[in-house]
Amino acid sequence: MAKSKASGESDTVIIKKYANRRLYNTETSSYITLDLLSQMTREGREFVVLDAKTNEDITHNVLTQIIMDEEQRGKNMLPVNFLRQLISMYGDSMQSMVPQYLEASMEAFRKNQLQFQEAMQGAFVGGPLAEIAKRNMEMFEAAATALKVKGLPGFDVPGAAKPAADKDDEIAQLKAQLASLNAKIEKLVE
Repeated sequence: MAKSKASGESDTVIIKKYANRRLYNTETSSYITLDLLSQMTREGREFVVLDAKTNEDITHNVLTQIIMDEEQRGKNMLPVNFLRQLISMYGDSMQSMVPQYLEASMEAFRKNQLQFQEAMQGAFVGGPLAEIAKRNMEMFEAAATALKVKGLPGFDVPGAAKPAADKDDEIAQLKAQLASLNAKIEKLVE
């Protein structure tokens, strides 16, 4: 999720990629690197990368390149088994469902992280467990920082939690989607 923008910032930054593989930020009128795009992603800045010659949107390819670069630097976040399963889904009848499933899973992960932070902060109010909760929260924040360093975009999502009814509906929808996916996978295995 994109973080709210400070006044004066546009919603989406246009990045042009030239044939010489250089990236040009039209907002700042300067050449940038993939590392800077990675940082912009972690900060929640929205951007689109366009081929300077054809004006084709190549954002997906550039984001994939950033992930590959991070993985090659030894910041492995994607387990080999996950990568193999993902590759096996290409060309499969389930391929069209995978992106929505992964997005929903990541969004649920982010929401759980936010709810955990809020619950831990509530534990600081008082009582005998407040000091333990405070130390645990510090450790959790250190882990969250490590995940940010590992390139998990939008790890701290601002905003209030949804009402319980909305959460229950969303959970029910996700469970139904998961059950549907599992049923289709079982049919394919048979």
